Amino acid sequence: FALNARLSESPIEVGARLRAAAKIAVDEQRDWPNEWRAWAAWRTAVENLGLLVFQFGKVALTELRGLALLRTPLPVVGINSKEIPEARCYTVLHEVVHLMLAAGHEELPAIQETRSGEDWDNVERFAEIAASHALVPEQALRAEIATLGLESSAWDIDSTRRLARRFRITSLAMATRLRESGFMNWARYRAWREEWDAYVATLPKRGGGFANPVAKAIGRNGRPFAQLMLEALSANRITSVTAARYLDLKFEHFDKLRAVVRDGVSDLRGDDC
Repeated sequence: FALNARLSESPIEVGARLRAAAKIAVDEQRDWPNEWRAWAAWRTAVENLGLLVFQFGKVALTELRGLALLRTPLPVVGINSKEIPEARCYTVLHEVVHLMLAAGHEELPAIQETRSGEDWDNVERFAEIAASHALVPEQALRAEIATLGLESSAWDIDSTRRLARRFRITSLAMATRLRESGFMNWARYRAWREEWDAYVATLPKRGGGFANPVAKAIGRNGRPFAQLMLEALSANRITSVTAARYLDLKFEHFDKLRAVVRDGVSDLRGDDC
């Protein structure tokens, strides 16, 4: 993992640097068929930076959405799989920004941090801005607003959702991004949040889909970690019992796992973590 950032930098520039390193073109982003493909693409892009991305599902969203483990040579990002897929795209980038700051000697593991609550809020704000600009670059945002004819929009829920769908992000993330670029002032943003919360309260709960054991294992652990375990097993560095325990996957499924890792199947919806 070679990226780093300093709090003295512009978070917008840090976001642009992260976006460039991820190598996801705006046209590619707009062409993703659904939010699951978006999550798969962002996760792969982040993993290709030299990180491991795990998912966990037994923690409430109100307690934790994501975390970063500041370890070398393979830093780790953890994402709560209770998040909807388009929300995970933002969360994973947010956590990568924290890893960039750690690499720039601007952050320490939480147990060693001595910042005040206010100072930590400033760090979080930096990460939020950088992640949002990595997710939706300024030029792409303005171009899409023009394409959709939303230059004079009052930014109600419908118009915000239309724009969010083009980038495969949540409507809330888009509203926040619009506020960042001055399309919404703070008063409008607060009103929008109230409208959005009322709207969300009327929606039925999303149902979960079925995922086979291999998809679940890759969803939890990520392809790079699964591949590391398979390579270690093949080299007799670990036993089959150890590999099965690390991946939380019965050994009878390992042939299927090898095939999936080898063939690079994408968009595996392994959410039951």
